[in-house]
Amino acid sequence: MAEFEKIVNKIDDIVWGVPLILLILSCGIFLTIRLKGVQFRKLRLALKYMIKEEEGGQGEVSSFGALCTALSATIGTGNIVGVATAIAAGGPGALFWMEVAALFGMATKYSEGLLAVKYRVKDHNGKMLGGPFYYIENGMGAKWKWLGKIFAAFGVLVGLLGIGTFTQINSITSAVNNFFDPQKTNTLNLFGNEYTVAQVIAGLVITIMAALIIIGGIKSIAKISEIFIPFMVIIYVSCCLMILFSNITAVPAAIAEIIKGAFGAKAVAGGALGAMIVAMQKGIARGIFSNEAGLGSAPIAAAAAKTNEPVRQGLVTMTGTFIDTIVVCTMTGLTIIMSGCLTENPDLEGVEITNAAFCIGLPFPEKISSFLLMLCLIFFAFTTILGWNYYSERCLSYLTNSSNKATIIFRILYIIAVFIGPYMTVAAVWGIADIFNGLMAIPNIIALIALSGVVAKETKNYFNRIQ
Repeated sequence: MAEFEKIVNKIDDIVWGVPLILLILSCGIFLTIRLKGVQFRKLRLALKYMIKEEEGGQGEVSSFGALCTALSATIGTGNIVGVATAIAAGGPGALFWMEVAALFGMATKYSEGLLAVKYRVKDHNGKMLGGPFYYIENGMGAKWKWLGKIFAAFGVLVGLLGIGTFTQINSITSAVNNFFDPQKTNTLNLFGNEYTVAQVIAGLVITIMAALIIIGGIKSIAKISEIFIPFMVIIYVSCCLMILFSNITAVPAAIAEIIKGAFGAKAVAGGALGAMIVAMQKGIARGIFSNEAGLGSAPIAAAAAKTNEPVRQGLVTMTGTFIDTIVVCTMTGLTIIMSGCLTENPDLEGVEITNAAFCIGLPFPEKISSFLLMLCLIFFAFTTILGWNYYSERCLSYLTNSSNKATIIFRILYIIAVFIGPYMTVAAVWGIADIFNGLMAIPNIIALIALSGVVAKETKNYFNRIQ
């Protein structure tokens, strides 16, 4: 098993290496130039469209519901654990490059949302289907359908085999266990191993809740996401803002530390370039992984939106990257840097870093601070389970011509995967999911570049029309 994990980790490092990161970032830069900085010029309009529904739009869920479904998959453990990992490995400067990746990634997300609506189709059940596989086939031509099928196959595998199931439920049960029974005093013997009662109960509760929502399909997932996403973002950002305002005098120093770290200014003589490259690589990689700009997941949800305007939905879709990275990840990063928890204890890892920052920064007893972070982590991971179920189902529908039987079987398998997740070792599974997630990006980036002329033309026509 140890050898298998080593092989998986090696492949993971290759897939998520510099070439793929540069490919995704270059695509964002290229689209930003071609679209004349649409993410900067039209951000205010995009935020307005996010909460204002379009009258008479065709689709299954509201534009806001589609955005929340996409956010349910992107705002997850990456916002808590991913940011902490990036700063621990690349220093405070990693946060700067994370935001740079997000700013260019907004143009990528805009293009994905636009193309998703423009090339979506209605199946025999009356459901709106769309995503990279449809804009590859219908936009680039039927001869490219094989590329769409590759994307869809990776989408099914990444949802079922890890990122949507095992890793998320494992994060939830681990968080509950660490809070309620860290000493493992109350245990049960299951499958030949010991697990705490808190872990088992949390796993069962989450599985039942997920099953009830997943069986309801996109409308059910969107409805829950519309409630959970704003709620959990408000709670989490409020906690971070409380820390920032409680230590407002330390904010300028933290920002200076981020900027210095981004360009290697704090490194010893001769090591500035190396420090800058590490900060850049860790920040951009984690930024892309967090907001999924370029991976092709968000347009699957965008295609279900009630809208007749591809550009309008593109604008709404790009706000997802703004909320995920520019808002939530920035809050996490500033909280960690200002707390100085990594300086005091450089051996901290993952969620321990953010937990230490909350305990230091929040004006509450440590138990309450830890509880608040645990609550956010549970909400983040739970909605990611729902979001990735929808993504994988839509990929499966493309591969099976919207077979109801295949969808039902997949939902059962997905729920089983959530159920057994707490009792699995997730190291190798996470690596496999990571690989499939990265491979999804390649067909999608090819399509975005090939169809960039369509995106530019649609954008120009729309703004000329509304003006």
